[in-house]
Amino acid sequence: MDASFDAQRDPGAGTGPAPDKAAPAADVPAADVPAFEILAPQSQRLPLVLASPHSGNAYSAAFLASSRLDARALRKSEDCFVDEIFAFAPGFGVPLIRALFPRAYLDVNREAYELDPEMFADPLPAYVNTRSPRVAAGLGTIARVVANGEDIYKAKLRFAEALDRVNRCYTPYHNALRRLVDDTRSAFGHALLIDCHSMPSASIAASGKGGRAGGNHPEIVLGDCYGNACAPAVIGAAEEYLRGLGYAVSRNNPYAGGYTTRHYGRPRQGIHALQIEIARDLYMDEAALTRLPYLNVLARHMTELVDTLGLLPPHSLEPR
Repeated sequence: MDASFDAQRDPGAGTGPAPDKAAPAADVPAADVPAFEILAPQSQRLPLVLASPHSGNAYSAAFLASSRLDARALRKSEDCFVDEIFAFAPGFGVPLIRALFPRAYLDVNREAYELDPEMFADPLPAYVNTRSPRVAAGLGTIARVVANGEDIYKAKLRFAEALDRVNRCYTPYHNALRRLVDDTRSAFGHALLIDCHSMPSASIAASGKGGRAGGNHPEIVLGDCYGNACAPAVIGAAEEYLRGLGYAVSRNNPYAGGYTTRHYGRPRQGIHALQIEIARDLYMDEAALTRLPYLNVLARHMTELVDTLGLLPPHSLEPR
């Protein structure tokens, strides 16, 4: 990480998990890590907060021991390098929060308790959401499968394990994100939360790799929960800017926004949320899990996009 970003750890981050020695896989930290990290600017210049909930890659030995899969297979669920694409944020006067635990371990872009009862050896409490479409797909708060559909666990879990993960990872992450959003709204009168994700090309591709040379699958999907999570000017400005750069952009299809977008987006209260999904084949080799040179270009474009959205006049953010 570039030292000029003036990255700072949030004091509350220490409430996260203390995993065992990390697995010997690429980009997996060797030391114990907290649940999340906030890369904070010296002073906030724009009314934005960036979040990268799925780029964490700290795989504990205990988690790997419980899985049928090795670390490389589990990493197929990661939004690899998304935190790097948006790592400019602190140097640009915008805070970035990134989860450090992997998505395969816990997904903070879900309700706290969206769980598949078939994954657990004991009955689940009545308050658990067992019937959501995410649970049916095997992708609840604790996922049953990785992105390619392979089962994660060797044996059934106990509900106490879900409680532990929520208490150590989910709750601290969302408490910190809520503080960032509320502090931004207090300072600027409104706040824009950008939830940053990537999407596997296999799930969206209609033609050859990359799309920029004639492919017709979306390279960037903007999600505002069909107009409910942010003012029209926000998604409109984002789409116009990205299309002007030559990207194939889609709105709300196939991704309209997850829990974070739905939960935090309250335009009438001055809080706008926009989900950005970036096709992985633009910036990485999905098989080798390595960066492509275009990642640096993409990072520059995202910097310019954040500046564009941050300078939207407040009067344009009035909800319909």
